[in-house]
Order: sequence, then C-alpha cells, then structure tokens
Amino acid sequence: MTVATPREAEVMATAVDDILLAYPPFGASKLERLMRLPEHVRLTVGLDSAEALDALAEAARRAGRTAGVLVELDAGMGRVGLGSPEHAVELARRASETPGVEYRGIMFYPGHIRGPVAEQDEALAALDARLAERIAALADAGLRPRVVSGGSTPTFWRSHAVAGITELRPGTNIFNDRTTAEIGACAWDECAYSVLATVVSTAVAGQAVVDAGSKALAKEELRATGGGYGALLEHPEVVVKAVSEEHGLLDLGGTNWRPRVGDRVRIVPNHVCVSVNLQERLWGVRGGEVAAEWEIAGRGRAPWVARAQAAAAG
Repeated sequence: MTVATPREAEVMATAVDDILLAYPPFGASKLERLMRLPEHVRLTVGLDSAEALDALAEAARRAGRTAGVLVELDAGMGRVGLGSPEHAVELARRASETPGVEYRGIMFYPGHIRGPVAEQDEALAALDARLAERIAALADAGLRPRVVSGGSTPTFWRSHAVAGITELRPGTNIFNDRTTAEIGACAWDECAYSVLATVVSTAVAGQAVVDAGSKALAKEELRATGGGYGALLEHPEVVVKAVSEEHGLLDLGGTNWRPRVGDRVRIVPNHVCVSVNLQERLWGVRGGEVAAEWEIAGRGRAPWVARAQAAAAG
C-alpha cells in the first residue's frame, strides 16, 4: 500500500502490513509517528537525499526498528528524484551502509507522461532507456535493486513497455476520473467516483448552477482536451465550465438536456484524488442503492491513533 503522509500510514496500518511512504518525511514529529506504527508493519520510505536518509535512520535506531529505503529517481518529470545514475549509486550505497535502514531498491513516478495512451510510445521508450541505465549502474556497483517501484494511472496499461518494474503504483485508477477517461486509460463507465449535486438555479440562459463548487470538486484544470472542472456522469457532454467555492456552472450549450431546479446530477471531477480529500464520507452505490458508507479516515494531518483513542474515550 502506497501512502503520502504519516496520517495515511497510520490509517492503512490498521488494514495492511506492508506500507510504502512515497514521500520523504522531514521533522521529528513525522518520523516519530512513523516509528510508532505497529511492529508488524513493514515500512519502506522513498527519498532522494542524504539528509532525509540520515534522519530516517536515526529515528529508526532510536525506535529499535529498521526502515526500508527506496532511492527515488527522476523519471523525467523534474519534480523530485535523483537525475543521474552516479547520484543514485551514491545514495543507494549510503543506504546500504547506514544502520537503522535497509536499502531495498528504487522508485520513480512518470508523471510527465500524461498524453493519450495510444500516443505514449516515444515517451515510454525514453523512460525504459532511462530506467535501464540506472538499474545497470546500480547493478555494476553491487547494488542491484530488489524493488523497482513505479508507474502511474496514465501509463498503467502500458507498464509492460518499461522493463524491470517489480511493482506498480497507479493510484487514481482505484476510482478513475475525467482525465483518466479523456486520455483513454479507462472507459467513461469505469469512473467509479462522482459527486452528487443538486441543481439550484437555471436563471441564466444556457447554463445551470449546482451546489458543488471548488470545495467539492477542487479547482483543477483538465489534463487533457475539453476544459472545465468536471462532467456529468449521465451526460458527459455537459461540462462544469466554472466553479466558485459553493457554485458549479454547467454549460448546456452542447446538449438538448435541460435540468430543472431540484434535479440531482452526478459529477465526475477532473482529478479524483483531490476531490476525495475534500469529502468527509463516501457512499458505495450498487444497483442504484446505497450499499456501504465509509469515513475518509486518511484526510487531514492530525495523528490517527490519537484521534481514534479520543473518540473511543469520549
């Protein structure tokens, strides 16, 4: 299970025993929270600096446990990760020689590859070559990675084009979203997440207003063609053309469908991850009936264990 925050790690430690924190934890409080995870949890951390490595190792030694390390590589996105094979070897060697941590391999995120699935050949070939060069450099140094963790939702169905990967992290496709559908990484009817909204106004010609704005959908641009901030599940030609905090404006210019005040619609957001994080609960629907209800336990920053204990005591 891949997580990005100590809170997410605390929540998921109640459900799984193998967790990758794919984000370097800086600061004593974050490291202490990670070291307080149950002993049965096999913790691995992705990082790209000696500073993060040394702090993690010191915290693990104090806690009497061992934390795994994946050296993060820049796959081409230019956000985080080491850019050269030499730097990857240097940090991997440091991890292999530092008490308190265990060098387990490498990780990368090809977030720069966001185009249509059918047009990814050239970018994936470049990624394959880049990764092969780094794996070879590590192997030559006696540091061949046992774990090569990578992938993304846009490239998920083309992962076989990149040799050496041992695990995939396609986070968005647990639900899928409008972006995923627009680039052909899923079909529209494979979008499992939508925001239920109510039409509150049709006073302006050519549009309808719903009670789901940036606080429900998130104000994130579409990473594909089409524009807007979401589309209706039942009428994908109807786009949320603009949002303010509590208002979503539906563009009715490309449809014969005309909603009435009080109608309810389901909106598929551009980016599901940030929209989920804005909600307090999810409802699972099957056959038009609510079959389950889940608290979004991983949202927020406060320690999950402390929160759970406080709830039990109160």
